[in-house]
Amino acid sequence: QVQLVESGGGLVQPGGSLRLSCAASERVFGIYNMRWYRQAPGKQRELVATISSGGITTYADSVKGRFTISRDNAKNTVYLLMNSLKPEDTAVYYCNAKHYLFNYNYWGQGTQVTVSS
Repeated sequence: QVQLVESGGGLVQPGGSLRLSCAASERVFGIYNMRWYRQAPGKQRELVATISSGGITTYADSVKGRFTISRDNAKNTVYLLMNSLKPEDTAVYYCNAKHYLFNYNYWGQGTQVTVSS
C-alpha cells in the first residue's frame, strides 16, 4: 500500500506563492498517475493538476498558467508550485496516486492552503 504525505501548506497573501510536496512511501513514477485535488468548505473535491505515469501534465482551467505540477523521481515526491494565489484557491489540498492499470487508488491526509490578506 502506497502512503502519501503532503506538506507545504499555510497562510499566504493574495498574489503570493506556495509549493506543496507529496512524498510517496515507494516508487510511484512510471506506475501511478499522480494528482493534486482540492476541497474548499462546502464544495466538492475538484481535480487541480495531473502528472501521468508517462510524465504528461494537465491542469484545471482555473489554475492553468499559475500552478505547475512536477516530480522528483529520486525522492518519490510530487510537487505543486502555486503562483499568483487568489482567495478562491483556499482549500485543503490532497495528493492522489492511481495505478495506471489496476484499481489501486491512494490518498494523502491533505494540507490546508489559505489565501488571505
